[in-house]
Amino acid sequence: MPNEYKKELEELLEEVLKRDATDLHISCGRPPMVRVDGKLKEIEGMKALDSEHAKNLALALLTEEQEKKFWKQKDLDLSFPFDNRARFRINVYQETNNVAAALRFVPTKVRTIEELNLPPLLHEFTKPSQGFFLVVGPSGQGKTAALAALVDEINHTRYDHILTIEDPIEYTFEQDKCIMDQREIGADCLDFHQGLRAMFREDVDVCMIGEMRDPETISTAITAAETGHLILSTLHTNTAAQTIDRIIDSFPPYQQAQIRMQLASTLLGILSRRLLPVVNGGMINAVELLIVNSAVRNLIREGKVHQIDMVIDTSSEEGMISLNRSLAELVREGKVRYEDAEIYSVNPNELRMLLQE
Repeated sequence: MPNEYKKELEELLEEVLKRDATDLHISCGRPPMVRVDGKLKEIEGMKALDSEHAKNLALALLTEEQEKKFWKQKDLDLSFPFDNRARFRINVYQETNNVAAALRFVPTKVRTIEELNLPPLLHEFTKPSQGFFLVVGPSGQGKTAALAALVDEINHTRYDHILTIEDPIEYTFEQDKCIMDQREIGADCLDFHQGLRAMFREDVDVCMIGEMRDPETISTAITAAETGHLILSTLHTNTAAQTIDRIIDSFPPYQQAQIRMQLASTLLGILSRRLLPVVNGGMINAVELLIVNSAVRNLIREGKVHQIDMVIDTSSEEGMISLNRSLAELVREGKVRYEDAEIYSVNPNELRMLLQE
Protein backbone atom coordinates (compact mmCIF):
# COMPACT_ATOMS: atom_id res chain seq x y z
CA MET A 1 0.00 0.00 0.00
CA PRO A 2 1.56 3.37 -1.00
CA ASN A 3 2.82 5.44 1.94
CA GLU A 4 0.66 8.40 0.84
CA TYR A 5 -2.50 6.54 1.97
CA LYS A 6 -0.98 5.52 5.30
CA LYS A 7 0.09 9.12 5.89
CA GLU A 8 -3.39 10.42 4.98
CA LEU A 9 -4.97 7.83 7.28
CA GLU A 10 -2.73 8.94 10.17
CA GLU A 11 -3.82 12.55 9.56
CA LEU A 12 -7.48 11.45 9.75
CA LEU A 13 -6.85 9.60 13.03
CA GLU A 14 -5.16 12.75 14.40
CA GLU A 15 -8.32 14.63 13.45
CA VAL A 16 -10.40 12.17 15.51
CA LEU A 17 -8.24 12.78 18.59
CA LYS A 18 -8.17 16.55 18.07
CA ARG A 19 -11.96 16.80 17.79
CA ASP A 20 -12.65 14.37 20.67
CA ALA A 21 -14.67 12.29 18.18
CA THR A 22 -15.91 8.77 18.86
CA ASP A 23 -15.93 7.46 15.27
CA LEU A 24 -14.41 7.98 11.84
CA HIS A 25 -16.19 6.88 8.63
CA ILE A 26 -14.46 6.30 5.29
CA SER A 27 -16.98 5.82 2.49
CA CYS A 28 -17.21 6.36 -1.27
CA GLY A 29 -19.08 9.51 -2.39
CA ARG A 30 -18.59 11.46 0.88
CA PRO A 31 -15.61 13.18 2.53
CA PRO A 32 -14.27 11.35 5.60
CA MET A 33 -16.73 11.99 8.46
CA VAL A 34 -16.37 12.02 12.25
CA ARG A 35 -18.98 11.54 14.98
CA VAL A 36 -18.80 14.27 17.63
CA ASP A 37 -21.32 14.46 20.51
CA GLY A 38 -23.40 11.79 18.79
CA LYS A 39 -23.67 13.58 15.42
CA LEU A 40 -21.84 12.87 12.15
CA LYS A 41 -19.90 15.80 10.67
CA GLU A 42 -17.79 16.21 7.54
CA ILE A 43 -14.14 17.10 8.02
CA GLU A 44 -13.92 20.58 6.56
CA GLY A 45 -11.74 21.09 3.52
CA MET A 46 -11.80 17.43 2.51
CA LYS A 47 -13.24 16.34 -0.83
CA ALA A 48 -15.62 13.46 -1.41
CA LEU A 49 -13.73 10.18 -1.78
CA ASP A 50 -13.99 8.31 -5.04
CA SER A 51 -14.17 4.52 -5.03
CA GLU A 52 -10.42 3.96 -5.47
CA HIS A 53 -9.46 6.54 -2.81
CA ALA A 54 -11.90 5.11 -0.22
CA LYS A 55 -10.68 1.57 -0.95
CA ASN A 56 -6.99 2.48 -0.58
CA LEU A 57 -7.59 4.35 2.69
CA ALA A 58 -9.58 1.44 4.16
CA LEU A 59 -7.08 -1.18 3.01
CA ALA A 60 -4.18 0.85 4.47
CA LEU A 61 -5.46 -0.41 7.85
CA LEU A 62 -4.90 -4.07 6.95
CA THR A 63 -1.93 -6.40 6.90
CA GLU A 64 -1.43 -8.57 3.82
CA GLU A 65 -3.01 -11.54 5.61
CA GLN A 66 -5.99 -9.47 6.80
CA GLU A 67 -6.53 -8.12 3.29
CA LYS A 68 -6.76 -11.68 1.89
CA LYS A 69 -9.27 -12.55 4.59
CA PHE A 70 -11.28 -9.39 3.87
CA TRP A 71 -11.64 -10.12 0.12
CA LYS A 72 -12.83 -13.62 1.02
CA GLN A 73 -15.31 -12.60 3.76
CA LYS A 74 -16.36 -9.16 2.39
CA ASP A 75 -16.05 -7.63 5.90
CA LEU A 76 -13.51 -7.81 8.69
CA ASP A 77 -13.26 -6.77 12.37
CA LEU A 78 -9.90 -5.74 13.75
CA SER A 79 -8.23 -3.38 16.19
CA PHE A 80 -5.51 -0.89 15.32
CA PRO A 81 -3.07 0.76 17.77
CA PHE A 82 -2.29 4.39 16.95
CA ASP A 83 0.92 6.04 18.13
CA ASN A 84 0.63 4.72 21.73
CA ARG A 85 -2.20 7.20 22.30
CA ALA A 86 -5.28 5.29 21.23
CA ARG A 87 -6.65 2.13 19.72
CA PHE A 88 -9.36 1.92 17.11
CA ARG A 89 -11.92 -0.87 16.77
CA ILE A 90 -12.46 -1.19 13.05
CA ASN A 91 -14.88 -2.81 10.66
CA VAL A 92 -13.82 -2.78 6.99
CA TYR A 93 -16.67 -3.78 4.69
CA GLN A 94 -17.78 -3.92 1.10
CA GLU A 95 -20.86 -1.99 -0.10
CA THR A 96 -22.17 -1.82 -3.70
CA ASN A 97 -18.74 -2.94 -4.96
CA ASN A 98 -16.97 -0.20 -2.96
CA VAL A 99 -14.84 -0.59 0.17
CA ALA A 100 -15.73 1.36 3.33
CA ALA A 101 -14.53 1.44 6.94
CA ALA A 102 -15.96 2.46 10.32
CA LEU A 103 -13.40 3.19 13.06
CA ARG A 104 -14.38 3.48 16.75
CA PHE A 105 -11.98 5.35 19.04
CA VAL A 106 -10.88 3.40 22.13
CA PRO A 107 -8.79 5.36 24.69
CA THR A 108 -5.59 3.65 25.85
CA LYS A 109 -6.46 4.46 29.47
CA VAL A 110 -9.22 2.41 31.02
CA ARG A 111 -11.54 4.85 32.79
CA THR A 112 -12.90 4.14 36.26
CA ILE A 113 -16.54 3.83 37.33
CA GLU A 114 -16.31 7.40 38.68
CA GLU A 115 -14.71 8.79 35.51
CA LEU A 116 -17.51 7.26 33.44
CA ASN A 117 -20.06 8.78 35.85
CA LEU A 118 -21.65 5.36 36.44
CA PRO A 119 -23.63 4.46 39.60
CA PRO A 120 -21.23 3.94 42.57
CA LEU A 121 -23.13 0.72 43.39
CA LEU A 122 -21.34 -0.90 40.43
CA HIS A 123 -18.30 -1.35 42.70
CA GLU A 124 -20.29 -4.12 44.44
CA PHE A 125 -20.38 -6.20 41.25
CA THR A 126 -16.57 -6.46 41.22
CA LYS A 127 -16.58 -8.36 44.53
CA PRO A 128 -18.47 -11.70 44.02
CA SER A 129 -16.44 -14.84 43.34
CA GLN A 130 -19.10 -16.20 41.00
CA GLY A 131 -22.16 -15.08 39.07
CA PHE A 132 -23.18 -13.31 35.90
CA PHE A 133 -23.24 -9.54 35.29
CA LEU A 134 -24.30 -7.91 32.01
CA VAL A 135 -23.90 -4.46 30.46
CA VAL A 136 -26.50 -3.88 27.74
CA GLY A 137 -27.68 -1.19 25.34
CA PRO A 138 -27.68 -0.34 21.65
CA SER A 139 -24.42 -0.04 19.65
CA GLY A 140 -22.18 2.89 20.50
CA GLN A 141 -23.52 3.48 24.02
CA GLY A 142 -20.35 2.72 25.99
CA LYS A 143 -20.99 -0.90 26.98
CA THR A 144 -17.35 -1.95 26.50
CA ALA A 145 -16.03 1.06 28.46
CA ALA A 146 -18.30 0.17 31.42
CA LEU A 147 -17.25 -3.48 31.31
CA ALA A 148 -13.56 -2.50 31.11
CA ALA A 149 -13.97 -0.30 34.22
CA LEU A 150 -15.27 -3.30 36.20
CA VAL A 151 -12.51 -5.60 34.93
CA ASP A 152 -9.77 -3.08 35.71
CA GLU A 153 -11.09 -2.52 39.23
CA ILE A 154 -10.88 -6.29 39.83
CA ASN A 155 -7.34 -6.17 38.39
CA HIS A 156 -6.35 -3.57 41.01
CA THR A 157 -8.20 -5.04 44.03
CA ARG A 158 -8.11 -8.86 43.83
CA TYR A 159 -5.47 -11.56 43.34
CA ASP A 160 -7.15 -13.52 40.55
CA HIS A 161 -6.72 -14.82 37.02
CA ILE A 162 -8.76 -12.68 34.59
CA LEU A 163 -9.42 -13.82 31.03
CA THR A 164 -10.98 -11.66 28.31
CA ILE A 165 -12.34 -13.11 25.05
CA GLU A 166 -12.93 -10.34 22.50
CA ASP A 167 -13.55 -9.72 18.81
CA PRO A 168 -11.38 -7.69 18.47
CA ILE A 169 -9.45 -6.73 21.63
CA GLU A 170 -10.36 -3.12 22.47
CA TYR A 171 -8.94 -1.97 25.80
CA THR A 172 -5.55 -3.40 26.76
CA PHE A 173 -5.07 -3.94 30.49
CA GLU A 174 -1.80 -3.62 32.41
CA GLN A 175 -1.43 -6.48 34.90
CA ASP A 176 -1.52 -5.35 38.52
CA LYS A 177 -2.63 -7.77 41.24
CA CYS A 178 -4.25 -10.11 38.71
CA ILE A 179 -2.89 -12.27 35.93
CA MET A 180 -4.50 -10.68 32.82
CA ASP A 181 -4.87 -12.81 29.70
CA GLN A 182 -6.59 -11.34 26.62
CA ARG A 183 -7.61 -13.61 23.73
CA GLU A 184 -8.75 -12.25 20.37
CA ILE A 185 -11.14 -14.21 18.15
CA GLY A 186 -9.33 -15.35 15.02
CA ALA A 187 -5.83 -14.61 16.35
CA ASP A 188 -5.86 -16.46 19.71
CA CYS A 189 -8.97 -18.66 19.57
CA LEU A 190 -11.46 -19.76 16.93
CA ASP A 191 -14.66 -18.30 18.43
CA PHE A 192 -16.27 -17.21 21.70
CA HIS A 193 -17.61 -20.68 22.48
CA GLN A 194 -14.23 -22.38 21.99
CA GLY A 195 -12.45 -19.72 24.08
CA LEU A 196 -15.01 -20.14 26.87
CA ARG A 197 -14.79 -23.94 26.84
CA ALA A 198 -11.00 -23.75 27.15
CA MET A 199 -11.41 -21.40 30.14
CA PHE A 200 -12.45 -24.33 32.34
CA ARG A 201 -8.92 -25.77 31.96
CA GLU A 202 -7.09 -22.48 32.50
CA ASP A 203 -7.78 -21.90 36.22
CA VAL A 204 -9.69 -18.68 35.47
CA ASP A 205 -11.50 -16.73 38.23
CA VAL A 206 -13.03 -13.88 36.18
CA CYS A 207 -13.95 -13.91 32.50
CA MET A 208 -15.04 -10.97 30.35
CA ILE A 209 -16.79 -12.04 27.14
CA GLY A 210 -16.85 -9.23 24.56
CA GLU A 211 -20.27 -10.22 23.28
CA MET A 212 -22.67 -13.15 23.64
CA ARG A 213 -23.71 -13.87 20.06
CA ASP A 214 -25.20 -17.37 20.10
CA PRO A 215 -26.97 -19.87 22.39
CA GLU A 216 -23.83 -22.02 22.73
CA THR A 217 -21.81 -19.10 24.11
CA ILE A 218 -24.68 -18.01 26.41
CA SER A 219 -25.17 -21.55 27.74
CA THR A 220 -21.43 -22.04 28.43
CA ALA A 221 -21.23 -18.60 30.10
CA ILE A 222 -24.16 -19.37 32.42
CA THR A 223 -22.66 -22.76 33.30
CA ALA A 224 -19.33 -21.05 34.06
CA ALA A 225 -21.15 -18.59 36.35
CA GLU A 226 -22.67 -21.57 38.19
CA THR A 227 -19.34 -23.30 38.66
CA GLY A 228 -17.27 -20.73 40.51
CA HIS A 229 -16.49 -18.04 37.92
CA LEU A 230 -17.46 -14.38 37.76
CA ILE A 231 -18.67 -13.78 34.18
CA LEU A 232 -19.03 -10.27 32.71
CA SER A 233 -20.46 -9.70 29.25
CA THR A 234 -22.56 -7.51 26.94
CA LEU A 235 -25.72 -7.86 24.86
CA HIS A 236 -27.35 -5.58 22.28
CA THR A 237 -30.64 -5.18 24.14
CA ASN A 238 -32.47 -2.13 25.47
CA THR A 239 -33.56 -3.00 29.01
CA ALA A 240 -32.90 -5.51 31.78
CA ALA A 241 -36.25 -7.27 31.27
CA GLN A 242 -35.71 -7.45 27.50
CA THR A 243 -32.23 -8.89 28.11
CA ILE A 244 -33.55 -11.75 30.25
CA ASP A 245 -36.26 -12.51 27.66
CA ARG A 246 -33.70 -12.42 24.83
CA ILE A 247 -31.42 -14.89 26.63
CA ILE A 248 -34.26 -17.32 27.36
CA ASP A 249 -35.85 -16.97 23.89
CA SER A 250 -32.55 -17.71 22.14
CA PHE A 251 -32.95 -21.35 23.23
CA PRO A 252 -35.40 -23.94 21.85
CA PRO A 253 -38.57 -24.37 23.95
CA TYR A 254 -37.45 -27.67 25.52
CA GLN A 255 -34.34 -25.94 26.99
CA GLN A 256 -35.96 -22.74 28.21
CA ALA A 257 -37.08 -23.99 31.63
CA GLN A 258 -33.54 -25.11 32.47
CA ILE A 259 -31.98 -21.81 31.26
CA ARG A 260 -34.57 -19.87 33.27
CA MET A 261 -33.58 -21.74 36.45
CA GLN A 262 -29.84 -21.31 35.77
CA LEU A 263 -30.27 -17.61 35.03
CA ALA A 264 -32.34 -17.09 38.18
CA SER A 265 -29.58 -18.58 40.33
CA THR A 266 -26.53 -16.97 38.63
CA LEU A 267 -27.58 -13.47 37.49
CA LEU A 268 -26.19 -10.70 39.73
CA GLY A 269 -27.35 -7.60 37.89
CA ILE A 270 -27.80 -5.80 34.57
CA LEU A 271 -26.66 -2.28 33.68
CA SER A 272 -28.29 -0.65 30.64
CA ARG A 273 -26.39 2.41 29.43
CA ARG A 274 -27.21 5.30 27.07
CA LEU A 275 -25.05 8.25 26.03
CA LEU A 276 -27.01 11.47 25.39
CA PRO A 277 -25.81 14.83 24.02
CA VAL A 278 -25.49 17.49 26.74
CA VAL A 279 -27.16 20.87 26.09
CA ASN A 280 -23.83 22.75 26.10
CA GLY A 281 -21.73 20.05 24.39
CA GLY A 282 -20.35 16.65 25.34
CA MET A 283 -22.13 13.42 26.27
CA ILE A 284 -23.70 12.19 29.51
CA ASN A 285 -24.94 8.88 30.94
CA ALA A 286 -28.50 7.75 31.46
CA VAL A 287 -28.71 4.30 33.03
CA GLU A 288 -31.01 1.54 34.14
CA LEU A 289 -29.64 -0.69 36.91
CA LEU A 290 -31.22 -4.00 37.94
CA ILE A 291 -29.89 -5.61 41.10
CA VAL A 292 -31.02 -9.21 41.25
CA ASN A 293 -32.65 -9.89 44.63
CA SER A 294 -34.92 -12.74 45.76
CA ALA A 295 -38.01 -11.07 44.24
CA VAL A 296 -36.31 -10.80 40.83
CA ARG A 297 -35.06 -14.40 41.04
CA ASN A 298 -38.62 -15.60 41.68
CA LEU A 299 -39.97 -13.60 38.72
CA ILE A 300 -37.34 -15.14 36.41
CA ARG A 301 -38.10 -18.68 37.68
CA GLU A 302 -41.85 -18.18 37.29
CA GLY A 303 -41.59 -16.69 33.79
CA LYS A 304 -42.92 -13.28 34.94
CA VAL A 305 -40.06 -11.23 33.52
CA HIS A 306 -42.50 -8.48 32.40
CA GLN A 307 -42.94 -7.56 36.10
CA ILE A 308 -39.23 -6.75 36.56
CA ASP A 309 -39.71 -3.15 35.35
CA MET A 310 -42.09 -2.59 38.27
CA VAL A 311 -39.54 -4.04 40.74
CA ILE A 312 -36.85 -1.67 39.40
CA ASP A 313 -39.25 1.28 39.66
CA THR A 314 -40.16 0.55 43.28
CA SER A 315 -36.71 -0.46 44.57
CA SER A 316 -34.74 2.77 44.39
CA GLU A 317 -33.90 2.45 48.11
CA GLU A 318 -31.92 -0.71 47.20
CA GLY A 319 -30.01 1.23 44.55
CA MET A 320 -32.02 0.16 41.50
CA ILE A 321 -32.46 2.82 38.82
CA SER A 322 -35.11 2.96 36.08
CA LEU A 323 -34.05 4.39 32.73
CA ASN A 324 -36.97 6.84 32.60
CA ARG A 325 -36.19 8.21 36.08
CA SER A 326 -32.54 8.62 35.05
CA LEU A 327 -33.61 10.47 31.88
CA ALA A 328 -36.16 12.60 33.75
CA GLU A 329 -33.52 13.68 36.27
CA LEU A 330 -31.17 14.81 33.47
CA VAL A 331 -33.98 16.85 31.86
CA ARG A 332 -34.97 18.44 35.21
CA GLU A 333 -31.35 19.41 35.87
CA GLY A 334 -31.25 21.12 32.45
CA LYS A 335 -28.40 18.90 31.24
CA VAL A 336 -30.36 17.18 28.45
CA ARG A 337 -33.11 18.41 26.14
CA TYR A 338 -36.48 16.71 26.56
CA GLU A 339 -36.50 15.84 22.81
CA ASP A 340 -33.24 13.91 23.19
CA ALA A 341 -34.42 12.12 26.33
CA GLU A 342 -37.61 11.07 24.52
CA ILE A 343 -35.57 9.49 21.69
CA TYR A 344 -33.69 7.27 24.18
CA SER A 345 -36.71 6.37 26.33
CA VAL A 346 -38.34 2.97 25.78
CA ASN A 347 -41.59 4.38 27.25
CA PRO A 348 -41.94 8.08 26.25
CA ASN A 349 -45.45 8.37 27.77
CA GLU A 350 -44.16 7.37 31.21
CA LEU A 351 -41.24 9.82 30.81
CA ARG A 352 -43.71 12.63 30.07
CA MET A 353 -45.74 11.75 33.19
CA LEU A 354 -42.62 11.65 35.38
CA LEU A 355 -41.68 15.16 34.25
CA GLN A 356 -45.16 16.43 35.12
CA GLU A 357 -44.97 15.20 38.73
